[in-house]
Amino acid sequence: MLNNKFWQGFFALAPLVSLILLIFGYLFFVILAIGGDIGDNGHMDEVHGLLMGGIAFFIIVVLLVVLISFASLVFYIVHAAKNPNMQGNNMLVVWILLFLFANGLGQLIYWIIEILNKKEGEEVKV
Repeated sequence: MLNNKFWQGFFALAPLVSLILLIFGYLFFVILAIGGDIGDNGHMDEVHGLLMGGIAFFIIVVLLVVLISFASLVFYIVHAAKNPNMQGNNMLVVWILLFLFANGLGQLIYWIIEILNKKEGEEVKV
């Protein structure tokens, strides 16, 4: 699974893409909430029901984004630890710290530098 190009790309791109989608979803939710309060017209119960349903969906999406980010973090830490190019130098520690402190962006950078930039003959086998 570590050498599968689909999973490498998915775990590199999914945290950032899902975060961007989450931000747009949140903005849509806020605009919906503001628009519901302005156009009350005596239907406030329907607006509150819609908002509570939106909050539940938003919480589920946040949990999904957290799970994807955590899975990506674990995937790329294991990939870097098994990467033979990282053995014997301090780059393994640097990459793991980058994964931890720049979650999402660190995995994308590792994917571009350590996986995509390798030629077919020097492909990373872990």
